[in-house]
Amino acid sequence: MNLAEHWRRMRDGERPVFPIVIALVVIWVILGFASPAFWAPDNLVNLSLQSVSTGIIALGVVIVLLIGQIDLSVGAVSGLAAAIAAVTAMSWGWPLAIAVVSALAVGAIIGVLYGVLIARVGLPGFVLTLAGLLIATGLQWQILGDAGSINLPFDSWLVRFTQTAFVPTPVAWMLVTLAVVGTLVPRVIARRRRRAADLGAESVGAIALKTLLVAVLLAVPVAYLSQARGVGWSVVLFVALVWSADIVLRRTRWGRGIRAIGGDHHAARLAGVPVRRIVVSAFVACSTLAALGGVLAAGRLAAANQSSGGGELFLIAIAAAIVGGTSLYGGRGNAWSALVGILVIQSIANGLTLIDLDASARNIATGVVLVLAVTIDTLLSRRRRPFAATGDVF
Repeated sequence: MNLAEHWRRMRDGERPVFPIVIALVVIWVILGFASPAFWAPDNLVNLSLQSVSTGIIALGVVIVLLIGQIDLSVGAVSGLAAAIAAVTAMSWGWPLAIAVVSALAVGAIIGVLYGVLIARVGLPGFVLTLAGLLIATGLQWQILGDAGSINLPFDSWLVRFTQTAFVPTPVAWMLVTLAVVGTLVPRVIARRRRRAADLGAESVGAIALKTLLVAVLLAVPVAYLSQARGVGWSVVLFVALVWSADIVLRRTRWGRGIRAIGGDHHAARLAGVPVRRIVVSAFVACSTLAALGGVLAAGRLAAANQSSGGGELFLIAIAAAIVGGTSLYGGRGNAWSALVGILVIQSIANGLTLIDLDASARNIATGVVLVLAVTIDTLLSRRRRPFAATGDVF
C-alpha cells in the first residue's frame, strides 16, 4: 500500500497502522538520544518481554472495541486468572498446565456472561464491565486468602517460558523465513486468481514491497536482539497471536461480522450477520486473552498477589489499543494496533525511567499521547458517522 492509499484511507476516516509505526520510530530516536542506554540490545530485550502480557490483553481490547464496546475489567480478569492459576497449582496441587487451562476457562466464562447480558439483555457494556472489575477483584482477593500472595517456583515451565526461554538464533531466522514466505505466497496466489477472473489485482511491485517490508521489520529486531539474549518465546507467542487475529479479522466471516457490527449493528443485522452470537464471541475472546495475559504476567513475576492485574493495567491496555489505531467508535482498527500501541506505551515508560523521571512524568507523557490519539480518532470519525452509545441494545 503506497502513501497515497494511506492518505485516502485517512480521509475516509480510517487510521492505518503505518503512521503509528513512523511515530514509534520517532519516539525511539528521541528516547535513544536522550538516553543511549535505551538502544542497548539488552534493554530492548527487556522492553519486548515487558510488552507481552499487557499486549495480549490489549489484543482482546481491540476485538471488543471493533464491535463498538469496551471492557473495563480486563485488568481485574487478568489478576483473577493469575490467582486461580497460582492457587490451584501451588495450594491445591494441580498440575500447572491444568491450572493454567482452568484460569483461561474462567476468563472465557466471564466473557460469555458479559456477551449474553449485553447482547440479549441489553445491559450497557461500560457499566457491566465496571461491575465485573469490582467483582473479579473481590474474587481474586478471596482466592489468594490472608497470605495475599502465592509464589511460583522458578524452575516451573511457566516461569521459565516468560523469563528465560529464548529462541535459538538459527530457529529465529527460520521463523523469519517462514513468515516472509507466508506473506509472499498467499499474495501471489491471490493475484493469479484475480487475474484469471479478469479482476483487479495487486501489482508485482506492490507485492514485492510489502514482502520486503515484512522481511525488514522481522529481520532487524532478530539481528539486533540476538546481540543480547535474543527473542523470547513469549514474544513469539504474542506476535503469533496478533498475526493469527489479523488473519481471522480480515479473512473470515466472523471477522467481517465484527467490523460490520462496529460500523452499524442495525445494518449488520439486516444484512444477515448473527449480531448477538458475534458479540458474545468477541467478549469471550477478550476475556480469554485477558486471562492469558494475567497468567503470563504471573509467570514473569513468579507470583500472583493482590496487586496482580490492578492499578492502571486496564487503562494501559485500552490506551495501547487506541494509540495503536483502533477506534473508540467501532468498526475501524486491526490486530496490529495492539502490538504497535503497546510498544509505544512501554517505550515511553521504559525511556523515561532510564532518564530518571518518576512515575508522574510517565503518566503525563502517556496521557498526552492518548489524548492525541483520541483527538485524531474523533476527527476522523466525524467523516463517517456520529458516535453510537455503547449501551445500544443488540
